[in-house]
Amino acid sequence: MSPDQALPADAVQALEFAEDGQITVRLEAVIHQAIRDAGGWLGFDQFMALALYQPDLGYYSNARQKFGLMPQSGSDFVTAPELSPLFGRALAAQIAQALAVSGTRTVWEFGAGTGALAAQLLDALGERVERYCIVDLSGHLATRQAERLKPWADKVHWVQQLPEGFEGVVVGNEVLDAMPVQLLSFDGKAWAERGVVTATEPGVAFAFADQPSPLHPPWPPQDAASQFPPGSVTEIHGQAEAFVRTLAAKLQRGAIFLLDYGFPEAEYYLPQRHGGTLMCHHLHRADTNPLVSVGQKDITAHVNFTGIALAGQEAGLCVLGYTSQANFLLNCGLAELMAAASVPERSMALRLMAEHEMGELFKVIGFAVGEEFEAIGFAHGDRSHTL
Repeated sequence: MSPDQALPADAVQALEFAEDGQITVRLEAVIHQAIRDAGGWLGFDQFMALALYQPDLGYYSNARQKFGLMPQSGSDFVTAPELSPLFGRALAAQIAQALAVSGTRTVWEFGAGTGALAAQLLDALGERVERYCIVDLSGHLATRQAERLKPWADKVHWVQQLPEGFEGVVVGNEVLDAMPVQLLSFDGKAWAERGVVTATEPGVAFAFADQPSPLHPPWPPQDAASQFPPGSVTEIHGQAEAFVRTLAAKLQRGAIFLLDYGFPEAEYYLPQRHGGTLMCHHLHRADTNPLVSVGQKDITAHVNFTGIALAGQEAGLCVLGYTSQANFLLNCGLAELMAAASVPERSMALRLMAEHEMGELFKVIGFAVGEEFEAIGFAHGDRSHTL
């Protein structure tokens, strides 16, 4: 089609909606079959894994636009490196220190999105990085990453499976929140696991259903069931904790820095948060129903950082620190970077630190293999004592 024959914008949008609808129809069929194979009830963690990662159909596996500043782009949400390049430049200071302390020259990024953070880190770190390994389940995103990272094509490698042993500095920005979670519900007497069944109501694909099942670990922590009102729903993060244990088992030398939104356990499981933290994102709007428009929207849950810290410690890692994203970035020199930036650049970077934006809700946790070191990102405002 020549440029003068291009489809009008409303026709393009209609075509995109039709394609999204086909993704949902096909993905629903896969999930219905999984429910049948499971005997009529599918744990929510299994549903979430299919909704997000089913090859070619799941949200992170299909070709839909995901990351961007505004919904007009067709995107669903914005991440810190897309918001401001100063995010990666500040984070690079911490990674540079960890590379030097550990004597390594490799960075491993999990869930690299559009490649924005990788580009910022590679540019800032320069020759201190010899190899940049990306672990991403999405072939569509890997293609976009490769295009963006062409200037560093000799350094960047995509890895489908972790080797038995590796070394370097691991980075994960908004990775833990997208790992499937188990949903738990409380009827006033006992906790049960919440799963998904095929709906009987016309025009509705799926419905929630609870069933008693042994919970691992036993729930709730410290016998706190009486603190929750009947009807409470919450999450546990077995897969995210298993991810940290896997890193601990395979990382032979280096450090790990994970950035995400969440709370320590004492805040995560407050009775006031009786509705849980599960959230969906589509076209920069949030909703709490993951059972509709599957494949078209993100499904996330806030991170229980106490569970993440304990998983790392029990697997032999040393906790370097835990703090808010605002504290971490300031410790890494964001204020100095902003001082040298333009006014529009400062305005965008401020959103990384503002309490009502990303500054307080987002947290950073760091781990090291072997000896602890004074990580600059946690120099002031470390909250490890709250974990």
